[in-house]
Amino acid sequence: MPSSTSSSEHGKLDGDSYERPLPVLNGGVALAVALLLSAIALLAWELYWRDFGVLPGYRNSDARWAEQRRRIDRGEGKRTVIVGSSRLLFDLQLPVWERLAGERPIQLALEGTSPVAFLEDLADDPDFTGRLLVGVTPGLFFSGFALRIDALKHYRKETPAQRSGHRLSTWLLEPWLAFYDEDFALVTVLKRQAWPTRPGVPVREAVRKISVSAADRNTRMWDKVENDPEYQAMAQRIWAQNFKPLPPEALAKAAQTRDEQIDKAVAAVNKLRARGVEVVFVRAPSADRLLEFERASLPRESTWDALIAKTGVPGIHFEDYPELQGYHVPEWSHLSASEADRFTAALYPLTERAFASQAEGD
Repeated sequence: MPSSTSSSEHGKLDGDSYERPLPVLNGGVALAVALLLSAIALLAWELYWRDFGVLPGYRNSDARWAEQRRRIDRGEGKRTVIVGSSRLLFDLQLPVWERLAGERPIQLALEGTSPVAFLEDLADDPDFTGRLLVGVTPGLFFSGFALRIDALKHYRKETPAQRSGHRLSTWLLEPWLAFYDEDFALVTVLKRQAWPTRPGVPVREAVRKISVSAADRNTRMWDKVENDPEYQAMAQRIWAQNFKPLPPEALAKAAQTRDEQIDKAVAAVNKLRARGVEVVFVRAPSADRLLEFERASLPRESTWDALIAKTGVPGIHFEDYPELQGYHVPEWSHLSASEADRFTAALYPLTERAFASQAEGD
C-alpha cells in the first residue's frame, strides 16, 4: 500500500531522478569565527614577543643576501664589498663608513660561515673591480665551515617565484611584525623546549637571535644581548659549547683543512689582484673565554700570520692596533651596537691606508 508520507518530506521524485534537499549551512559565520580566532592568536603571539623586547626588522635571508650580491651584476662592481662572518657583519656599520668615505659598501658577510667560497665567487666575477674587505674569524675561516653557503646557491639559481616572495615579505610582513623572525616561529620555539632526552645523548643549544638587520643588511647586535644579563649569559653559554679541544686523531685533519683554506684564499686573491682589485683582511675583536680558546686552538702564527704571508696583501689584526682594542664585547664574539659605530670609525682609516699601499704597489 503506498506510503502516506508526501514526497515533499523526503525529496522530489521526477521520473527516475531523485533530488534530496540539503540543509542550509551558515558557512559565513563559521569562517568569520575562524578568522577572528586566528587574528586573536596572531595578535597574542605578536604582543608576547614585543613584550620580550622584539621589534619588527628585516630577515637576514638568502634572498636578501642575493639581492645585495646582484648589485655587483647591475653595475655597482666598483664599490667596496665586505665578505666575512658575523663579526664584520655586526661590527662594521655601513652608515658610519658612508659618512667617512662618501660611499656605502655592499655587505655580503654571513654569520657562521667562512668567506672563502664567497672570495672565490668574487674572484671569478669580472664585473667586480672594486675593493674587498675580508673578515677572518679563525674558527670559521680556517675550518671552511659554511652554515650559510646556500645563500650563494640561492643567488645563482633564484626563481622568479622566490624573488616575488621575497619582495612581498619585504613590503608586507617584515617591517610590521615582530614575530616574523625565524627565532620566534612556533615550530622553532617548540623545538627548543626542554623535552625529555635519551640518557647519554648530549643536548646542544641552538644559536638564538643576537642581531637586528636593515633592508641593505646593515646589522647590529640586538640590545637585549647587551642589556639583559640572563639573555647575555645564554649567548655566552651557547658559544662555550664549542670550547672543546680536538682529539689527537682530528688534529692532523684540521691542520690539513686549514692549509687547504689558506691555499684557496691565495688563489682567489691572486685572481683579484690580477685585475686590480685591492684586498684587505680584517681580524675583528673577540674577548674573554672565546679569545682564549681561539689563541689556544688556532695559534696566530699558523693561521692569521700564514694567511697574510702567503696572500701577500695587508691584514689588520685588532691586537696590533690600540684603537681597535678596549671595546665592549657582551657575548665575547661581537661588539655592542654603540661600540660598533666607534669601531667602524677607528677601522676606516686603517683600511684606507692598507688599500692605498696596494694601489701604490700596482
